[in-house]
This record gives sequence, C-alpha cells and structure tokens, in this order.
Amino acid sequence: MKKGFEEKACQQRREITMTSELFEKGLQIRREVLGAEYVDASISKADDFSRPLQELVTEYCWGTVWGRPGLDRKTRSLLNLAMLTALNRPHEVKLHLKGALNNGCSKNDIMEVFLQTAIYCGIPAAVDSFRMAKEIFQEVESKQER
Repeated sequence: MKKGFEEKACQQRREITMTSELFEKGLQIRREVLGAEYVDASISKADDFSRPLQELVTEYCWGTVWGRPGLDRKTRSLLNLAMLTALNRPHEVKLHLKGALNNGCSKNDIMEVFLQTAIYCGIPAAVDSFRMAKEIFQEVESKQER
C-alpha cells in the first residue's frame, strides 16, 4: 500500500514539474509574441478568480500549442487573425495584430488574410479587422518615429 502511495506522489511531482516547465516555456513565447509589458500586466492583474485562466492560457495555449515545432510563429499568427476575425473577437484581433507584426507578418500578409476572411466569414467581420489593423499599424508606426 505504501509503495502505491509513493509512486502516486512521484507521478504528481513529475506532473507538477512538467506543468511548471510548460508554463515557463509558454510565458517566454507569450512575452516574445505579445510583448512582455502586456503579458506581465495581465498576469499581475490576475486575482483568485482569473489566475487559473491566465495559467491555463500561458501553459496550454502558449507552452503546449505555440511551442510545437509544426508551424512557425508567422503562420500561427496569420491563422489566429483569421480565426479571431471569424469569431468576432476584436480585442483579441488587436492583440494578435501586434503579435503578428512581432512575428514578421507584413501588412500585405495581414491584408490577404483579412480579404480571405471577407469571403469565408463575411464582409462585416473583415471590415472590422481591417479597421483595427489600420489603428494598430498607425500606433506601431508612430512609436517607431519617436
């Protein structure tokens, strides 16, 4: 009986270690894509209610999925822009526009994705995403001029 308990405890410690490693990997990727300032603010603002969501997003979204070798970050960003447009998630579109630029996506890449979404997701969704992209492009360009 004691041996089974010890094996279970060892398994739990391995899972915690793995989870911690995935969280750290996800945190690094999340900061590189979205910017450390944004990510650190999101995590520091988390309370007992929202902290589990921040941990889930960081570990699984960023550590597990974004950390996979199958697609490069540029491709993942373009996919996200299309999916977030389809889902009508403007806050996330804005956030991931900045990430897409950080990942090497050009204005032309982003334009092509939004044109594609216009056909498959609807003109209104694409119009909103184009509008947000213009705002983000202007914001980024004005920061670069300073």
